[in-house]
Amino acid sequence: MNNIAHTHRDDEASKLGMWLFIFTELLLFAGLFIVYGIYRYLNPVAFHLAAEELSVTVGTVNTVILLISSATMAMASTAIRLKNKQFTILLLLITLFIAFMFMTNKYFEWKGKFEHGIFPGSEDLLRLGHGDTLFFSLYFFMTGLHALHIIIGFVLITIVCYRVNNNTLTYKNPVLLDNSGLYWHLVDLIWIFLFPLFYLIT
Repeated sequence: MNNIAHTHRDDEASKLGMWLFIFTELLLFAGLFIVYGIYRYLNPVAFHLAAEELSVTVGTVNTVILLISSATMAMASTAIRLKNKQFTILLLLITLFIAFMFMTNKYFEWKGKFEHGIFPGSEDLLRLGHGDTLFFSLYFFMTGLHALHIIIGFVLITIVCYRVNNNTLTYKNPVLLDNSGLYWHLVDLIWIFLFPLFYLIT
C-alpha cells in the first residue's frame, strides 16, 4: 500500500491573497499621500524649505539600488523555473545586500537629522515652525513605515533563500518566491512615490 502523503497546494489562492494584501498596503500609503498633499497645499513655503534639508543624492542612490533589486528578484523567479538553483540563490543574496545598503543609507540620513535636532518632538524642530514640523513628522513616519516594509521583505527573502538552498523551494513550487517578489516590487513602488514627494518637489 502506498502511504505517501500528497501535500495539497493552492498556488492561485496564495497569489490572490498576496495581491489582496498588496492592495490594502497601497490603500494605506495612498491615504498617507493624500494627507501629505493636503498639508503641502496648506504649507507650501515651509514644505519647500524643509525639503531642501534632505539630500537628493542619497535619495537618488536609494532609488537606483531599489530598482536594481526589483530586477534581481524578477530574475530569481525566472532562474528557479530554469532549475538554476545556484543562480537563484545568488540573485536573492544580491537583493538582500541591496536591502542592507538601503537601510544603511537611511540610517546615516536619519542619524544626520537627529544630530541636528531635527526629529519629531524636538525643540529645534518646533522652533522652525508648524509647517516644518508637519513635513518632518510625515517624513519620519512614512519613510519609517517604508523601512519597516524593507525589514519584513529582508526576512521574507532570507526564508526564501534558505528554502531554495535546502531544496524545499524548487521550480515545482515557486509560489513563495513569486509572492516575495510581488511584495518586494510593492516596497520599490512605494519608494518611487516617496522619493519625489520628499526629495524632488521643492
